[in-house]
Amino acid sequence: MRGVDKEALVHECLVEHYEKYYRIAYSYTFQEQDALDIVQEGAYRAILKSDSLKNPEYADTWICRIMMNEAVRYLEKYRGKTVALDEVPEEGVSDEPEDLDLQQALLKLNEEERRIVVLKYFEEEKLQTIAQVMDLKVSTVKSRLYRAVEKLKKYMESGGAAYGKMEKGV
Repeated sequence: MRGVDKEALVHECLVEHYEKYYRIAYSYTFQEQDALDIVQEGAYRAILKSDSLKNPEYADTWICRIMMNEAVRYLEKYRGKTVALDEVPEEGVSDEPEDLDLQQALLKLNEEERRIVVLKYFEEEKLQTIAQVMDLKVSTVKSRLYRAVEKLKKYMESGGAAYGKMEKGV
């Protein structure tokens, strides 16, 4: 690509959409510090790989994908090293039972379903954009979004986190 400083473009996009990338990371970990770590590492990777950006108009979409991949990488790295929910300090933890139920419900989804739900309902992205980010057809995104929402509804209607270990169909 001639005439476009890809690194500067990526940096500008990172600054402009920082809150969006943070919300994406937070939707994976539900921990402020972990989300900040993910965004920092994702930003580093995006700047480092900025020369591989093919289309400048898709810089935000490209960075979203990097952030989601970084969140998955982070979770895989620290899987099994988590603290029980009742051991989490009060600071930064929501007091609203509905928020805790929603967090628990999102964790019941598989990785792809969670990505679609986060992009659609937390980031308010259009289905076309989600399809681009995830490299899927729009019809595939629609059907997977429908299934994910059904799982979330079933979990929440069954009593959410209070329902405990008996949520076998979710």
